[in-house]
Amino acid sequence: MVDTPLHSGDIIIILVYFVLCMAVGFWSSCTTNTGSVKGYFMAGRNMWWAPIGASIFATNFGSHFFIGMAGQAAASGVAVVIYEWHAVFILVLLGWFFVPVYVSSGAYTMPQYLKKRYGGRRLQVYLSCLAIFILIVQKISSSMYAGAIFIQQSLGWDMYLSIVSVTVVTAIYTIIGGLSAVIWTDALQTVIMLFGSIWLFIVSMIKVGGVNALFEKYLQAAPNVTQCGNETGMGIPREDSLHIFRDPVTGDIPWPGAIFGLTPMAILAWCTDQVMVQRVLSAKTHSHAKAGVLFAGFLKILPMIIIIMPGMVGRVLFPDEVGCVDPEICKAVCENPNGCSNIVYPKLVVELLPAGVRGLMLAVMLAALMSTLTSVFNSSSSMFTLDLWTRCRPRCSERELMIVGRLFILVLVAVSIGWIPILMANQGGQLWDYLQAMQAYLAPPWVVVFLLGIGWRRTTEQGAFWGLMAGLAVGGTRLIMDLYYSKPVCGEKEERPEVLYKVHFLHFAIILSFVVFAVCIVVSLFTKRRPDVKLRRVTWWTRYSEPREESDEEEDYDNEAARQQYSKDDDKVTSFDVTQEGGETKLPWNRRLYNIVCCYSSFTPKRMTKAMEEEEALKYRGKGEKPWIRKFLDFLAIFIMAWTVFLIAFFG
Repeated sequence: MVDTPLHSGDIIIILVYFVLCMAVGFWSSCTTNTGSVKGYFMAGRNMWWAPIGASIFATNFGSHFFIGMAGQAAASGVAVVIYEWHAVFILVLLGWFFVPVYVSSGAYTMPQYLKKRYGGRRLQVYLSCLAIFILIVQKISSSMYAGAIFIQQSLGWDMYLSIVSVTVVTAIYTIIGGLSAVIWTDALQTVIMLFGSIWLFIVSMIKVGGVNALFEKYLQAAPNVTQCGNETGMGIPREDSLHIFRDPVTGDIPWPGAIFGLTPMAILAWCTDQVMVQRVLSAKTHSHAKAGVLFAGFLKILPMIIIIMPGMVGRVLFPDEVGCVDPEICKAVCENPNGCSNIVYPKLVVELLPAGVRGLMLAVMLAALMSTLTSVFNSSSSMFTLDLWTRCRPRCSERELMIVGRLFILVLVAVSIGWIPILMANQGGQLWDYLQAMQAYLAPPWVVVFLLGIGWRRTTEQGAFWGLMAGLAVGGTRLIMDLYYSKPVCGEKEERPEVLYKVHFLHFAIILSFVVFAVCIVVSLFTKRRPDVKLRRVTWWTRYSEPREESDEEEDYDNEAARQQYSKDDDKVTSFDVTQEGGETKLPWNRRLYNIVCCYSSFTPKRMTKAMEEEEALKYRGKGEKPWIRKFLDFLAIFIMAWTVFLIAFFG
């Protein structure tokens, strides 16, 4: 922690950043109809590819990357970059395989899609609750902890006041602007993050003498104290630090797990996570959706130079602090006896950057933190409102849904603030490993249900449900054991069950996936399949089929036309001054601002019939995509995947 007060330049940069975020949030709320479900939660489905791709990148590239991934790179080298480069292939899978089915189904949320695909309520309710739990515990906790570390190490601010301020500001523009505000502020934050992190990369490379010198010096970057108890050689970098693919038994990121175990985790993060999919579903056309995920894929190449290498530089420049192994020394350095690799990025900021630029990097970290929080707030609100609240009040109006969605964000803010003391009491030495392990224990069941639901029409609701239950039992048991048995610090004897330290969490993800696959398939084969008429538009093979001719009452309420039928009284426009522009009724700016805050639509709602919904959906499903655009996007997808394969092979 530093005692140096902020300079005026730092304060100005931080204030400008907050003003820009608030301005973008208010601007987006004034240019998008946030008074309807589609406008608030789907940004009116009018987003183009650049802000979509930037928002995907910024949402995933949260503050836990600057702390967790940089810390992992400082501790073990380049292998952690496989998490980023592996994502390139999964992003292509999202745009080309998952999105067409999601759009054709007409679902706004992932649990809503499962309800349309399998029928019944229990899958939708179960996955909504599980998803909200994961978003709160994993994403909020990691972002808060990472932001707290940066603020502590670089500025010496009071952590609680700082995080509360950031959370409140984030919630304000998320509540007012909806998904449109989130996407546009994410685009702004992407620019800030890339600018600041590239600046730090250049400075750190100059300091260490270039890339080749970095790799040579890293292998020698051991702390002065390399003995802990009866163990010697602790804190010395791994011999395979400069390679991605590592031993399947002794490797910290074993190569079978990096290829196969990481796949279900990545599919959950990119293809079935409401946070990510919601951005892609906001695209104005399927072409914009595919271009957006490709843009995000290109950006995912960058962490090697803006995160991994700076993390390794920190290990070279500060081996005694970043690479400490003795629990007493580590506790004195970072108040964590398990290790201090998580402090490497903020330490680089403090030690290498001059006054003024430090304020820029604080803005970068705030951008990363806030982009993650906005995404969690909006996506959790979407699932709670559309999947859970409508179960309790199936005839609620558009206005009621908007009010509930905004109020639930306030609940999330309170939970976030209340989670801070828990984070401080349970912080670990390797934040990145903690996050990925939790994903490995919870992701496979969810992913298998989606893959089978989209790709195999024979999958039944009973098969999906019991597959989820089996996965919850197996994965939950491993998760509880992991939380109960603490990893021994240097010098302590290993007393955990062998399954915890001999079966890597990436290998466990492979095993869990096979278990859930087996249960889903066996149970589905012994239960009655869903009628073909109920599978229209909800699988890969039926995405272009005719709309359902009949549906139950609940499924009717999932579409906008039916919902507006129950909201007639809320759609009336009062008689005060209005103007007609392009055939659309608009209100004065002051009344419009009041409507935004109070959840009234500022636009006269356009009545949606089944035929109008079908006509609007054609441009999203890709069936009418122009041939030259489709071929160009296919070429870009092949190019970026080939380039990623080359990079992985080069560092393999």
